[in-house]
Amino acid sequence: MSRLFSLLLLALSLNLSTAAYAANNANILVIGNDANNGSVPRNNSAFNRVIATLANKMHDNNFDVYDETAITLDGFDQNRINRTDAEIIDIARSIKRPPIDIAVIFSIYVETQASEYTTKVSARIEGRLLNVQTGRRLGNFEIDHATPWNVPSKCALNCIVANLNDETRHMANDLSAVLVEKLAWITDGGKKNSGLELSGTNHLSTGYSIIFDGFTSEHFSDIEEYLVVFSGYDSYRPTEIRYTRTEIWYKSSIGTAKLLRNMKKMLAELNLNATINFEGNTFTVKKITLRGKINHQVAE
Repeated sequence: MSRLFSLLLLALSLNLSTAAYAANNANILVIGNDANNGSVPRNNSAFNRVIATLANKMHDNNFDVYDETAITLDGFDQNRINRTDAEIIDIARSIKRPPIDIAVIFSIYVETQASEYTTKVSARIEGRLLNVQTGRRLGNFEIDHATPWNVPSKCALNCIVANLNDETRHMANDLSAVLVEKLAWITDGGKKNSGLELSGTNHLSTGYSIIFDGFTSEHFSDIEEYLVVFSGYDSYRPTEIRYTRTEIWYKSSIGTAKLLRNMKKMLAELNLNATINFEGNTFTVKKITLRGKINHQVAE
């Protein structure tokens, strides 16, 4: 069988098998940054109300949204406040069960203007969608209250916070509608299948670091022909090239499970023995050398 014909057969099987497997739904974590100046602290009831409203709205639209406390209970200190971006991104990346794909990172800001007879309060919620594994920004968002509202002139912080709850709930409802639209576009190209399990890959293009260890440049040339025909393929670029080691940055909308299956099929077709390990967003493919065995090369 010629190399070209073999490649075409495998490419066809890799793409036709799409319907046999469900796509990876994006795992979403709603998490707040309360370290910025003027932001509402995490232990505030208004803060928790925003998280609950955003999570419920996305859940109602079929997205897989996870509770931060539930999935970090055993490995992280709870009830911390003033958490920076660096801390919350590290938390999101460290979660393995389940792995988090998208973080909805938000902050709530409140401003007051006091006078002798009243205090005017204004608020806004701002943040961004982040591909946790690659660090790629997927969109920013900001919602503010249309007009300031009044509280008593002697209204202290606790009083203002109590007045925040209803206002932040309204803003969070508006914000969640925006986020659902953004997430629907990211995951299914705006086809309004918000978060539904679809056959094949979804439109959330992510990046994988794939390390081929122990493979010569000739081996990688053969492997390269298969990588570019996998379903969901976007692009790739080498990040390290040595005589028997090649590392690439591989962009694709394919799910991790299906990418693993495709690589196993590819190695079998090329008659190459290797172990495949996966952690975070990194695949390590390490060649197994069997003494006395010469790897069969398919004829051109």
